Amino acid sequence: MDTNALININGNGTPTLEIVVMMTVIMLLPSLVVVMTSFTRTIIILSFTRQALGIQQTPPNMVLVGIALFLTIFIMRPVVDDINKQAYEPYTEGRITQEQALERAQVPMKQFMLRQTEVSSVNLFMELADIEEPENMEELPLSVVVPSFMTSELKRGFMAGFLIFIPFLLIDIIVASVLMSMGMIMLPPATIALPFKLLLFVTVNGWELLFQAIVNGFNF
Repeated sequence: MDTNALININGNGTPTLEIVVMMTVIMLLPSLVVVMTSFTRTIIILSFTRQALGIQQTPPNMVLVGIALFLTIFIMRPVVDDINKQAYEPYTEGRITQEQALERAQVPMKQFMLRQTEVSSVNLFMELADIEEPENMEELPLSVVVPSFMTSELKRGFMAGFLIFIPFLLIDIIVASVLMSMGMIMLPPATIALPFKLLLFVTVNGWELLFQAIVNGFNF
């Protein structure tokens, strides 16, 4: 077999190694979206909202994931634009190598993640990795930035879920108190409270308020 056929798999000078790297990135893309973008916090908040309303299957999981995905695309658009300008376009034009493109692509992602990350989370993983604090936090490796970012995102997602639960919990308490005062002990309070929760959520235009709060909750 011709050696050039192994090096240039598509006949126009694209090395086999680049194809392998590209396929690897594509396979890892779903995991990268989960751990390096706003997806995690968004899906957690949407899930808590559904549970707070007391409707376990509406909207279905597929709808929640779709909403979270498109909100993630909307939130991450400035970061993607920076990666495109700083890394992808110069690479496709042949001005930088693949390694340089990967290094440049990390910078906007690190900047985004570090803006959302609490200092305590970063310090924790620097201590676990036995790494001294650099002068520029962007010099930290992704092995420290990513878990720090995920820890902060989980914390913020659960805190937002707690705040979402409060008004609906008050409705449950009021409905349960009224039913007990009327002697209707056998009637499930959740069944009576559900229409009032839905009415409150629709009246205040809950979905728009929720999406606005999610988007505005990220620092750019």
